[in-house]
Amino acid sequence: MTKPDLNRRAFMGRGLALGCSLAASPLLTPVSFAAMPGQNRLVVIILRGAMDGLDVVQPYGDPAYAALRASLPGGEAAGAHDLDGFFALHPGLGDLMPLWRAGELSFVHAVSTPYRDKRSHFDGQDMLEAGTPNLTGQGVRDGWLNRMLQQVPGLEADTAFALGHDELLLTRGRAPVASWTPEASLALSPQAETLARRMMADDPLFRDALEEALMLSVPDEDAAMMAEEDEGAMMAGGMSGGTTPMATAPDEQRARQPHNRIAQFAAEKLKTDARIAAFSLGGWDTHLRQDLALPNALLRLSEAILTLRAEMGGAWGKTVVVAMTEFGRTARANGSRGTDHGTGGAMLLAGGALRGGQVVSDWPGLGSAELYQGRDLMPTRDVRAHAGWVMRGLYGFDRALIEGAIFPGLDMGDDPRLLA
Repeated sequence: MTKPDLNRRAFMGRGLALGCSLAASPLLTPVSFAAMPGQNRLVVIILRGAMDGLDVVQPYGDPAYAALRASLPGGEAAGAHDLDGFFALHPGLGDLMPLWRAGELSFVHAVSTPYRDKRSHFDGQDMLEAGTPNLTGQGVRDGWLNRMLQQVPGLEADTAFALGHDELLLTRGRAPVASWTPEASLALSPQAETLARRMMADDPLFRDALEEALMLSVPDEDAAMMAEEDEGAMMAGGMSGGTTPMATAPDEQRARQPHNRIAQFAAEKLKTDARIAAFSLGGWDTHLRQDLALPNALLRLSEAILTLRAEMGGAWGKTVVVAMTEFGRTARANGSRGTDHGTGGAMLLAGGALRGGQVVSDWPGLGSAELYQGRDLMPTRDVRAHAGWVMRGLYGFDRALIEGAIFPGLDMGDDPRLLA
């Protein structure tokens, strides 16, 4: 028997599908770097698993929102932070509010890639990272960030480390990019997950309990710590009011977690020669008990951003962080106190180079007639357009180059004035 290939897309190709938990939680989280001329920095974070933009940036000013999300805690009563009188920020990102007030944090809402209807994590992530209008017949096997780097004269790869994982599609291509991966361990192997699912497939009670346990374990980040410290609290439903396992962990323990180690390493590189960094964070697939799973993912994202800000020093003032996800989630909560795969969602922007403190959106509304296919937030802008405007502001790329070579088939539309 040959050793199984642990690549997540190879699993799908061989028919050993582990479903959403695998797509949302890669086994290892790589980070890639490139050095380029100039002082401006760009950090791209791929949020794997489809972040629920409607919960992260809550449109409480839309009269239809409360009814759609009646089973999910939201609003000021649940600790959400008002942003502009229409949108409120999930309490899981509350630690970023000082950045919002300082003009170093923004959000873009009702956006998506051109991907529609099939709502596959794998295809959605491929399209997000490839930056193409589709995945059929165009033969693109490089990523949009690498295509951007190909336009920069004198580009050099930074000092590189690679530990057992291939590069992101986002950074794959002809331009030189170095890679580094922190050590990671799994609480449950993919083979064990597959066996457990097969054993419990015919029993709805045990099957649902297993799926919830796998979702909450978030194996790519902090399963071991959560299992040791908070197993009892989770089984008893003891995490409420936005409290998360990591919120009570000692500072030194949090610093050792992969997402913080990645951010620390990235900050050190970006302070010197590196100008581009890219990595992914998993744990955003929230079919079940979103009130438990989403705060953990948001805390990891918040900590990664705050670590970058703290460790980069003056370089933060020339930095933009772009956090993107493959698609949004359904406007209505499901019967498992979660949300299913959707279409329109939100992206997060941070950094000292931003013209922050704004939620950028051509808001479509959440009434029944305004939803995409009657179920999803309607996307009104292409998420690639906002990434393109960030590139143009940071590096001065010509608009035609962005719309042709970097994001083929893109219409960037009007300038949303994202940068200071």
